[in-house]
Amino acid sequence: MKDDKSSEDGGKGALDLPTQSAKASSRAAQVSNHLPQQHEDKPSTGRRRRKAKEDELPADYSDLLGQMKTMRKIANTPDLSRTGYVRQKENGKLWVRERISLLLDKGSFKEVGSVSGHVKWKLVKGIQEEPEEFTPYNNLQGFGKLRRRQIVFTADDFSIRAGHQDGNLMAKTLYIEKLAIALKLPMIKLVDGSSGGGSVSSIAANGFSYVPPMQGFDTVIAQLNMGIPNLGAVLGPAIGLGAARVVCCHFSVMAADVGSLFNAGPKVVAGATFEEGLSFTELGGPAMHCTNGTIDNYAATETEAFEQIRTVLGYLPNCGTHVPPIVACDDPFDRVSPELRSIVPRRRERMYDMRKVISTIADEGSWFEIGALWGRTAIIGLARLGGRPIGVIANNAEVSTGALDASGSQKITRHLKFCDVFNLPVVQFVDVPGYAIGTVAERTATMRWGVELAKAYYSTTMPMFHVIVRKAYGVAGGIMVDCREPRMRVGWPSGEWGSLPLEGGVEVGHSAELRQIEKEKGLEARKARLAELDTMYKRLMNPVRTANHFSIEELIDPAKTREVVAEWCRLSYEAELPERVIKRIHGQVQPSYA
Repeated sequence: MKDDKSSEDGGKGALDLPTQSAKASSRAAQVSNHLPQQHEDKPSTGRRRRKAKEDELPADYSDLLGQMKTMRKIANTPDLSRTGYVRQKENGKLWVRERISLLLDKGSFKEVGSVSGHVKWKLVKGIQEEPEEFTPYNNLQGFGKLRRRQIVFTADDFSIRAGHQDGNLMAKTLYIEKLAIALKLPMIKLVDGSSGGGSVSSIAANGFSYVPPMQGFDTVIAQLNMGIPNLGAVLGPAIGLGAARVVCCHFSVMAADVGSLFNAGPKVVAGATFEEGLSFTELGGPAMHCTNGTIDNYAATETEAFEQIRTVLGYLPNCGTHVPPIVACDDPFDRVSPELRSIVPRRRERMYDMRKVISTIADEGSWFEIGALWGRTAIIGLARLGGRPIGVIANNAEVSTGALDASGSQKITRHLKFCDVFNLPVVQFVDVPGYAIGTVAERTATMRWGVELAKAYYSTTMPMFHVIVRKAYGVAGGIMVDCREPRMRVGWPSGEWGSLPLEGGVEVGHSAELRQIEKEKGLEARKARLAELDTMYKRLMNPVRTANHFSIEELIDPAKTREVVAEWCRLSYEAELPERVIKRIHGQVQPSYA
């Protein structure tokens, strides 16, 4: 059977062989017709060759890449013949790209909108063209890093149109502002001009006058309240919209050698107010705005301004839904400072240096003051304890004995909101005799701003620790040290407190008795009784008596203050801040800066 089957199959295959061979030859011929013909002395490339057209565009888009390369080269190369650039240098100012190079970590600059600008095109052939002239828009945006921290930034180029914005430029700025929110990255603003760009000539160009638009402020306000750091530097004349943008920032600094800020320039001012001959510096330089609170800090140079921005960013998280960044610390947690035991004089009339108290207790070299030239009855700033960032608030006994005036209240109010949006625990060093009094205090609305300060203390929710260094009197003292529950506070042996200071308070409290003595026994008897009362009250003012009744939670050795506040700071970072961040993510805590 097997042999018969093999014979049968073999017979069938033999019969079909010619047919199969014919089919294979036919199929090979069909395939051959679809293959390119191979030249005898050239190997086949597998592609059909055709003659290129004269105006054909390159397949690799090298023409378009070349256009962009040309425009970027023009933008990155200063035009030494341009009047604006010459003036920039004559005025001692850095060019915008020099500023970016100095500010950012080396090699970290990534520009957004690198070829945006005005182009004059030259036709080459067909539809191919090349940029003949290119003027970049006078505002640069992009990404970069500050000490390895990713940021976004915007920077004005005053050498082109004096930094005035136009429509397309505003679109770039709005885009980068929105990116800061989407990516939760800090925003750095280098302002040198950037007014709205409008002028009366725009009416003729457009054929109509428009109601002024104000795009983008909603985005900026959202950043401020989200706790996305906004840090700005005034590096030239900040005018109108540019001035508003930098003043909006959480922190601002003015380069004293080149910076100024105003609502309108000297020529407009001369026409409106008849104040003629004003220079930029006279109208709005650092002597004006670093002393009235419009700008936070003074910097001698642009380079110093950049360093201040880097320093402030180092204390802050990228967003309010993060805990502030902790750094390594070599300063001993339990360092003792014996010099603090005698820093507050026993004679109450003598002053002392509160800044030395702060810098001694904080991590070595970490104290950074904000707003030193304005609101001088108060001291605010940033520091670290055990590598953990904190906000600092203190009264300045060297100015009006630390009594809070209108500007001091405004200064602390702003800093409370600053710390609240950035989740910064606050340590307060309290020495406040009350609110400022007298006609100047009343004229400057001290009570109005004092009440605003009270609102800030009771509406913010970041952790707070109070060290009563000396005085805590009246409403001002009460709101400063009694605004959290449970209270986290200690007193020094130099502490004193009450509704009113003894000076004047004894006479007010015993006025009827003293009048009666003077009437019956004479002036000397009145003075003797007043001295007797004064001695009694001083004895009763012993802070240990307050601690006996638990009206102050603890009296501590000033030399050991660092250990106490550093331990509290550690607990806040480990217990309170993580929970606070979660609540912010879920909208249960919504700090308001603006």
